[in-house]
Amino acid sequence: MPETIPAEGVKVGVSAGANGRRRVSVCAGTACVFAGSLKIHDAFVAEITEAGLQDQVEVSIIGCHGLCSQGPLAVVSDGDTYYPRLKLKDVKAVVEEHLAGGRVVEKLLYVDPATGERIACSHDIPFYKAQRRIALRDVGVINPESLDEYLARGGYEAARKALTTMTSEQIIEEMLDSGLRGRGGAGFPTGMKWKFAAASPGETKYIICNGDEGDPGAFMDASIMDGDPHAVLEGMLIGSYAIGAHDGYIYVRAEYPLAVKRLRMAIKAAEERGLLGDDALGSGWAFHLKIKEGAGAFVCGEETALIASIEGKRGMPRTRPPFPAVSGLWGKPTNINNVETWANVPWIIANGAAAYAAYGNDTCKGTKAFSLAGKIVNGGLAEVPMGSTLRHVIFDVGGGIKDGKTFKAVQLGGPSGGCVPAHLLDTPVDYESLAATGAIVGSGGMVVADDTTCMVDLARYFLQFTQNESCGKCVPCRLGTKRMLEILTRITEGNGEEGDVERLESMAVNIKKTSLCGLGQTAPNPVLTTIRYFREEYRQHIDEHRCPALSCEALVAYVVDPDACTGCTLCAKKCPVDAATGTKKAPHVIDQALCIRCDACRAACKFDAVKVVSGPDEIAAAVRAQHT
Repeated sequence: MPETIPAEGVKVGVSAGANGRRRVSVCAGTACVFAGSLKIHDAFVAEITEAGLQDQVEVSIIGCHGLCSQGPLAVVSDGDTYYPRLKLKDVKAVVEEHLAGGRVVEKLLYVDPATGERIACSHDIPFYKAQRRIALRDVGVINPESLDEYLARGGYEAARKALTTMTSEQIIEEMLDSGLRGRGGAGFPTGMKWKFAAASPGETKYIICNGDEGDPGAFMDASIMDGDPHAVLEGMLIGSYAIGAHDGYIYVRAEYPLAVKRLRMAIKAAEERGLLGDDALGSGWAFHLKIKEGAGAFVCGEETALIASIEGKRGMPRTRPPFPAVSGLWGKPTNINNVETWANVPWIIANGAAAYAAYGNDTCKGTKAFSLAGKIVNGGLAEVPMGSTLRHVIFDVGGGIKDGKTFKAVQLGGPSGGCVPAHLLDTPVDYESLAATGAIVGSGGMVVADDTTCMVDLARYFLQFTQNESCGKCVPCRLGTKRMLEILTRITEGNGEEGDVERLESMAVNIKKTSLCGLGQTAPNPVLTTIRYFREEYRQHIDEHRCPALSCEALVAYVVDPDACTGCTLCAKKCPVDAATGTKKAPHVIDQALCIRCDACRAACKFDAVKVVSGPDEIAAAVRAQHT
């Protein structure tokens, strides 16, 4: 059985190789694959074979190792040596110097951005040291395509315990005592949800895994599905026995091909070994799993819309009650939990409710996985105890803000969440505390904004997303978000009017009150929270026609500072519309009538001579200065 995680947290070291061999584990999570990690894997195989080390060293893949901004990466089992941002030419050096020569390749080690120190062991990297991993316990540790490696880590022993030594009531009681709340966003107690489904009459019942993760910047569920698929399967097997369901579905969006592939492999392997099927684990319990690929509609993350999609109908929510626990898939009692929730279940059953409840705070037990994106140093996948502060997640785990910029806000919970400003950084990450700020935990996406982010435009971006994804069934969501989006667009284009802010607030409140499902009820959150905490920024856009973040294209101008310009001509060479002109070694100018504000000139300038200015007076003065 897996051991209870120690107080200092789960280590992220990779599994050792077979028969005592050393192992090179190459991250094959989605981000690293996109960055070319599979070619790195093949290069290791080729170089190790050429060096004659194939009997001593094996090469494997692992799921997302977490620090996505450092990919493609590999970890050598010798001391869990961590080699980030590998290039194909680096592979030969690792094989010759480390694997053959026994010397760590210093120049390829991770460099701590805060201290400049090179760190060899993954355990010692601050990003990992600040975490506590339960849902992600095997993600980035084992080969997700190997059932044997999952079994070697105690896999399916929790299911064996549940199916052969516990009753349905005992399992549900264990879940209730653990304090696990749904990790998909609403935070409803998992054990209570199971209890309702178990109590619903009927011989036919279903369980569903909601893998329709659609928030921009969120990838926790995807990383679990493609990094540790058997954890999800085992959790669902336990849940099926608890509520009396012999059939289950994993609903996963087709945009996650890696997750779909590895889930299919996992189901096939589990069935072949007798872990799933008519006689799961020899217990006499029958449980069958199918995968349903979703077409990518954001609204299908809502339970009733997801059910409709599985049934072959258009993904649209319906009124509740009846709730799915009473009448769900094909009118039968149905229990739905998201990926992360299911992944926690085996650990809780194996280690006990008390061990899980030892993490977190009074209202929210256990841990929570987050995806860190945006203007943050350590972009990637992390897991911390519930109740950790935003400051801890963003600065201790995330490493703070990129390029020495200033933290401005963090958008939590995706387009349905809200923006939390700097003065609330010590807010605990739990359902109640974040709700008080106007944000939500949501599925766990965190998009960090710095002082170059326009909060009005950020609100417009998220509302654009939810407006596009509205199924159109109810008028408040279909038309209300459209009208709000029109106002926000006008403001960012410099055409804001007196009373726009008040109109946005009034419409947002009404949409939240009257929309049919969670999409419409939460869609105004980014607008309401940005107005609540950044109202002055709205006023500057409307009253002064100025974007203080220098972000809204219609409110800014690119100009050349003649005192800083050396006439190097780089801006003119890079400008795609010939707006930047001038002679060599003489100050250049940017023609405002031609400029498309693409930022190419500013990015190319090595002397900080290209400036971005906003506000009618500031722009006029800067344009005049170009010609002096």
